[in-house]
This record gives sequence, C-alpha cells and structure tokens, in this order.
Amino acid sequence: MVGLRVAVVADTHGFLDPRVAAWVNDCDVAVHAGDVGSADVLLALQPRKEVVAIRGNNDTPHTWSAGEQHLLATLPREASVELPGGRLAVLHGDDGGSLEQRHRRYRRYYPDAAAVVYGHSHRLLMDQTTTPWLLNPGAAGRTRTDGGPSCLILSCDAEHWQVESVRFEPRRYPAVRRQPGGNSDAAVSDED
Repeated sequence: MVGLRVAVVADTHGFLDPRVAAWVNDCDVAVHAGDVGSADVLLALQPRKEVVAIRGNNDTPHTWSAGEQHLLATLPREASVELPGGRLAVLHGDDGGSLEQRHRRYRRYYPDAAAVVYGHSHRLLMDQTTTPWLLNPGAAGRTRTDGGPSCLILSCDAEHWQVESVRFEPRRYPAVRRQPGGNSDAAVSDED
C-alpha cells in the first residue's frame, strides 16, 4: 500500500529502543501517546516529516530534568492528527476503568475519528472491530514491555487504512544513571 506511513509509539519513559527508532525513521510521521520521559526520546524520533507527542501521567515536572521543563510544557494532553482518509485522536489512556469501559468511552468521545491511539497500559492492542479503531502500541522503551518493545505502523491513503504491529525480543540494556529530576542520561543505547 502506497501512502503516508505513521509510526505510533507510547510509554518510552525516557528510553526509546533503537530497533523501534529504526522503524520510526522509515515513516513519514511519528505519534507518541504519552509517558515520553525526556527530550532525548523526542529527539530520537526522526520520521521524514513530523512528530506529534502528548504528555502522559508520568510526564511531570518531577520526572523531567529542569533543563527540559520548557519542552514538557509544550506537550498537550491530547492531540488530533489529520491524515489522508481520516483523523487520528491521540490520548494517553490513564482515565481509569476496565479496557471494555475505556473502549466504549473512547468510541463515544471520538465518534468522528478513524482511529483512537492511546498508551498507558504498556500492552499492544489493535481493536479494529468497528470505527473508530482503538490502537495501543504497547511500550517502546525498556519499562514493562509486556513481551518486548513494540510499536504500530499505520499506512493510510484517502481510501484505505492498514495497521501492523512490530514487536522485538526483550533485551537487557546497561543500567543508566539517573539525573536530578528523574531522567536517565541516555534515550537510546548504542547496542544493537
């Protein structure tokens, strides 16, 4: 399918797995559904055109370094991304309730979206039973990856949308020092 390619990630918590980063770099747009963790993660997202990121419940002044507070302040709680063939609603998903309750709520709140992207649970999920689709890319870092770091790749044109999941085997990365303010000193490891 030819069209726009969108990498969807979430829950990096200050570290973007380099294998996920490689997939993002092959896309036109990157969407981060919150719990970014640091400016280094945003810098590591290098799609061809645009990065859209929102803040999650762990994106607080306490968890970001003092030098990154200005960037944290620019992250909205929700975003809307106009794509060929429809709109993508982006939220973090920390609003409580069971999975079934949240899915009903998101479909009710965003009926005009083609898909709703959310994170928070660290669990990869694609519910395409009805529109809007509900998509959770899982965790793209090293924290609670539930089987390995993952992301989603959405390919879309004016008439068709297609989504695929990408998951990697878990890896043990070297421990990183924590800086004052809660951030690690590296967003991506040099190990492959």
